[in-house]
Amino acid sequence: MKHQDALLRHRWLYVAQNLQVTENVPKVIELLRRAKAAGYNGLVLADYKLNILDRVPDHYFKNAATVKQAATELGLGIYPTVCSGGYDSGLLAHDPNLAEGLPVKDAVFVVKGKTATLESAGVNLLPGGALDEARSGNFTGWDFNDAAALDTSVKKSGAAALRFTATSGNLRVSKRLALPPFRQYHLSVWIKTEGFKSAGEIHCTVLPGGAKANLCHSNAGVKPTQDWTQHHFVFNTLDSPSVTLYLGGWGAVGGTLWLDDVRLEEVGLLNVVRRAGCPLTVRSDDGTVYTEGRDFEKIVDPRMGNVPWPGEFEVWHAPPSIAIPAGSRIRDGQRLRVSYYHAITIYDGQVSASLVDPAVFALHKDQLQRVQKLLTPQGFFLSHDELRTAGWSADSQATGKTPGALLAENVKTCIAYARQTAPRAELVAWSDMFDPFHNAVDNYYLVRGSLAGSWEGLAKDVQIMNWNSGKAKESLDFFAKRGHSQILAGYYDSNPSAIKGWLATAKALGGARVTGVMYTTWANNYSQLEAFAKAAWG
Repeated sequence: MKHQDALLRHRWLYVAQNLQVTENVPKVIELLRRAKAAGYNGLVLADYKLNILDRVPDHYFKNAATVKQAATELGLGIYPTVCSGGYDSGLLAHDPNLAEGLPVKDAVFVVKGKTATLESAGVNLLPGGALDEARSGNFTGWDFNDAAALDTSVKKSGAAALRFTATSGNLRVSKRLALPPFRQYHLSVWIKTEGFKSAGEIHCTVLPGGAKANLCHSNAGVKPTQDWTQHHFVFNTLDSPSVTLYLGGWGAVGGTLWLDDVRLEEVGLLNVVRRAGCPLTVRSDDGTVYTEGRDFEKIVDPRMGNVPWPGEFEVWHAPPSIAIPAGSRIRDGQRLRVSYYHAITIYDGQVSASLVDPAVFALHKDQLQRVQKLLTPQGFFLSHDELRTAGWSADSQATGKTPGALLAENVKTCIAYARQTAPRAELVAWSDMFDPFHNAVDNYYLVRGSLAGSWEGLAKDVQIMNWNSGKAKESLDFFAKRGHSQILAGYYDSNPSAIKGWLATAKALGGARVTGVMYTTWANNYSQLEAFAKAAWG
């Protein structure tokens, strides 16, 4: 790759740092000096605080100015991340009710005194959840389990627990269940491990009927060795009348895993979203619609999007009930049908914001103006990335458009705001949500339908930060033919020399309009900064 630098106009590094911590500033500056010496000429600055510049302390602005000055003196352009679309905790810190909501329809609540709670509250829908009995290796109440033992000596409670001893392969129990569509469920399980090497692959997977995606994506957070600990998963059945539930470990390579006291319960109003685009209704069995503030008190989940701090969501906590005030038309003992929308977490607490709510766009516009004033950057990095929940809220469905069309309109609006803010700024966007060979596909995670066509929202002068090395040829060719220049997001905490193969693929496509590369680390590992530079441009 000698003389490749003549072609790689953009030679960037990805810097994810919290500039509110003053001790981080000299570390960043030293990193930038190393980068300059190795031939880099720009940095993508990913700082959560760029989402909440209206509430950071004064010293943040001083720290950011110091980093900006250092970058300017070194000749490094700054490209801050803005306009999130997928990882939206910073945006949701302003208002967690801007989260995309999954619908719950006609959940049955019953009034007892002055409080209405879910009729089925406390009912375990897994009769074999105690894991106390097994016959010929098959646990009672389950349809299937991988090779497991009934352990009467190591248990959380009751007579026994299920024990998996890992050699290789999957270690799961499974149950097919007929559940009402569009209802919210909570699964809890007590887990103990000893030297379980693939603890990160312990999950609850909920597969609906048909060829749709898994409904449950929470990471359990199990440790390789831990005493009995309760773990939680939440899912919505969406439009499926039945599901197949799998619980346990995938790809086990060693160690021991115990499960005990598994409970599956319907829940109501957990992480309930309250905004106009996610309406809540309470009605009687005969169709009478009740009025919030008159027949029942305002319904709010105070922990929703606020724990441990604003913008962060818990997988599970005790949900709110419905309070019935004096003078209500609702009577003691009455059954109620409650419909609402709720936020859902993906993996380690990821929650996506609405694609259509006007307040979301107002926050994007405000952020662009604040970041421009703070950094006067060479460009903006639009952060639509791994958008895993979309298209279910009432306001999204009212448009009659696919999630792909909604995403196209969303990014098009963000581009327009960026142009208004800084007409000469370069614009860059992650590739995945606009790539039909990556995440712009049908039934992606909890997206309602197809993301096809999302790429129509990208103006041709928006540069693509391409991270689809898995289908490099197809992806590079797709964006090149649409007229986009491309930067390759390489490294990802593995082999720094792998960028050579990616650049060779681009060369075989006539260059594929590739104008640069970026040293990309998710682990703040810059040990290969120079090696990556040598591999990319010699």
